[in-house]
Amino acid sequence: MHSVALALYDGAMLFEAAAAVEVFGVDRSDLADPWYDFRVCGPDRGRVGDWLRVDTPHGLDTLVGADTVVVSSCDVELGPPPGDVVDAVRAAHDRGARVVSLCTGAFVLAAAGLLDGRRATTHWMHARQLATRYPRVRVDPDVLYIDEGSVLTSAGKGAGLDLCLHVVRKDHGAAVANALARRLVVPPHRPGGQAQYVTAPVPEDKGRYGLADVLQWAQARLHEPLTVTDLARRAGMSTRNLARHFDRALGVTPLHWLHTQRVHLAQELLETTDAPVEQIAARTGMGTAATLRRHFTRAVGVPPDTYRRTFRAPA
Repeated sequence: MHSVALALYDGAMLFEAAAAVEVFGVDRSDLADPWYDFRVCGPDRGRVGDWLRVDTPHGLDTLVGADTVVVSSCDVELGPPPGDVVDAVRAAHDRGARVVSLCTGAFVLAAAGLLDGRRATTHWMHARQLATRYPRVRVDPDVLYIDEGSVLTSAGKGAGLDLCLHVVRKDHGAAVANALARRLVVPPHRPGGQAQYVTAPVPEDKGRYGLADVLQWAQARLHEPLTVTDLARRAGMSTRNLARHFDRALGVTPLHWLHTQRVHLAQELLETTDAPVEQIAARTGMGTAATLRRHFTRAVGVPPDTYRRTFRAPA
């Protein structure tokens, strides 16, 4: 029987821990026999979320001996993850265990050195922090999860459940994973990445770079065929100077910013209206439905129709 150990520790998050328990800790021997030998490991009386403390039946020494170690998310604002948990996860991996992190559990793996030189992901809100704190990690903020063989990482919240189902699919096959997904009333595999869930950024006042006016002006005219030259003319700059200001203020090129604003407007229209894709393409300055689909899919990870089915608000 394949053993799975869930690492719980002070500051671990409840949702991701519960997802791991539901997938690996509930007897599913009617789906695949044997299922998993599941154990919860960690320091006693660890605080999970802000609501409860748990009596973990097993210590970190049990975690070191597991075949698969699942690391729940942590509160990255509390500082570095607990050293004893980091050491135990590293020891388990050195012993040959498969290590799976859910959401910000990637910070534990990074602290253990398991993500050095590897692709990894985490919740999009903390991706930049992970990359800054651990520069040897190749952070990809756009995907739902990443499988690097012996090390797997997931994006935030629901993506942790996606990764757990992926592990079941690897261990027991697609039919078992699909049957489990139906019991959990979730899709067995979600299309696209977490870019479709990222909140559209609110433009900040970049007055010191002379961009506040041009940003507002452009956002009110996204339906027009604006060009970088139009933006530069409005800002009273050359296109080269405008590019320098955009890079300092926003970290992107003017053309990238313009495309991003159009995609965000398309997301809003897909969520809140029944307008056909052709009409949305015109209202966002994309011109044609084909152009909208190309830019939208590249930026968000799923085509407009799939995005609308996922996020369309009820009438």
